[in-house]
Amino acid sequence: MLKTVLRTAVLATPLLLAACSSNPKQEEGNYSTISSNQFINANYKAADALLQQLSGKLVADKPLIVATVVNIDALEQTTTLGRLVSEQISTRMAQGGLAMLEMKLRNSVYLKRNQGELMLTREIGEVANSHNAQAIVVGSYAETSDMVFINIKVIQPNTNFVLAGHDYVLAKEAIIRSMLQRN
Repeated sequence: MLKTVLRTAVLATPLLLAACSSNPKQEEGNYSTISSNQFINANYKAADALLQQLSGKLVADKPLIVATVVNIDALEQTTTLGRLVSEQISTRMAQGGLAMLEMKLRNSVYLKRNQGELMLTREIGEVANSHNAQAIVVGSYAETSDMVFINIKVIQPNTNFVLAGHDYVLAKEAIIRSMLQRN
């Protein structure tokens, strides 16, 4: 009986070790693929560049508003990509110490169904004044067959002066393509 148990244990050990070792490697591969994704890194680098340019230009007690990043060829349209770029830029700027006003919780801003917080130039001053915002983050993106070009600016609403700006490019890999599909 003891021989049978030992033999089973000896035979089963390599199988158990193989099973245990394959799952973490698979998860590590998936995690590293996700964590190294260009999208989050590029958006955070863009926000970091804006934060550096804004150093000393803003006051601590007044918020910033982030408008949804829009399609440059149709300024009243966006996609999941545009909405998520806006979200990640806002998050990173908040992590950098700026007071970011969450517009989705406000009902006085024009929200177009499935589009996000879209703002046209003529509305920026009005919205900023009503929310006591010192600046608004705006942006646009343009698609080519294999790239997405993104432009982000921080503008002063009363003067339309650009306080900071950053341009970057994303390779149009599968995840980016899926976020560019119109809902």
